[in-house]
Amino acid sequence: MSDAIGSMELPPPLALFRLTTGYYVSRALWVVARLGIADQLAAGPCRVEELAEATGTHAPSLRRVLRLLASAGVFAEEADGRIALTPIGQCLRAGVPGSMRAGVLLFAGRTQDAWSDLMYSVQTGEPIYPHRHGVDVWTYTAQHPEDAALFDEAMADFTRQAAIAVVAAYDFSPFGTIVDVGGGAGALLAGILTANPALRGVLFDRPDVVERARAEIARRGLADRCTVVGGDFFEEVPAGADAFLLKHVIHDWNDARAEAILRSCRRATGPGSRLLLVEGVYPARIDQSDPSRGAASNDVNMLVNTGGRQRSETEFRALYAAAGFRLTRIVPTAARISVIEGEPV
Repeated sequence: MSDAIGSMELPPPLALFRLTTGYYVSRALWVVARLGIADQLAAGPCRVEELAEATGTHAPSLRRVLRLLASAGVFAEEADGRIALTPIGQCLRAGVPGSMRAGVLLFAGRTQDAWSDLMYSVQTGEPIYPHRHGVDVWTYTAQHPEDAALFDEAMADFTRQAAIAVVAAYDFSPFGTIVDVGGGAGALLAGILTANPALRGVLFDRPDVVERARAEIARRGLADRCTVVGGDFFEEVPAGADAFLLKHVIHDWNDARAEAILRSCRRATGPGSRLLLVEGVYPARIDQSDPSRGAASNDVNMLVNTGGRQRSETEFRALYAAAGFRLTRIVPTAARISVIEGEPV
């Protein structure tokens, strides 16, 4: 047995208690993200009293929350009591490479709130938004502009990081035109077009979504190579492209709805076209590894919020076949996603 207590595994009761109270940290993260504490610390360590004055909070209470997060590695408490950012805490800053601030506000806020109805989803197999709000999550988001803006920002932050991994792993150079189906704010398509100057793109999503995407496409200087089109991917998608790309779209839907989306893509494909899903592939067997935990967590999150699911390679093959495609290969990336390539049959 090791003499270093810190290296010993926690006793099972304490390990279970730590899992049970994991929301302590996530709720504290939401608070400091909302207050912009990390941005206050960008220039260097600060006294808690200075942070409290800048954020309009109660200094002794703020200190207690910051010390909780220091115990989790988000901040560091220096010998003189000042609070400093760690590399993890740097990701709470807004507008910096690798920023997760919007993601923290989304997943430790509205998403975590939805999980309070997990029992309903387990008992019925249905997502909670129609039960709680009378509409699905997409309609609810569209009806709440502040939520929509936060969702766009969080997804764009995630997607900008994913785009680097996708571009590095998959060769888009054989294509002339690519349609990003359900492309949101356009972060992935923008990354692909930037890395492939000869490629043209079409960003396709709901009309209310693409209106918000035009600014990002213009900001990236891609308006002359990228057309923005609004519509309903259950009905039809723009036809005639060499590749049809869907990132984290299919996992939002159950098998019947996912098949309907892919059938729309199939009707739009021509000879030699490719279907490219960018998603995580659920492991054949779950263990205690970080990839397993990420896949299983995301799967239950889809159950609660959208009614969708994560899928294994076998399930992707079956879905492709049902929609008129053949899965040709799965290209892993450095991120927790793969490019799942298919061709029409």
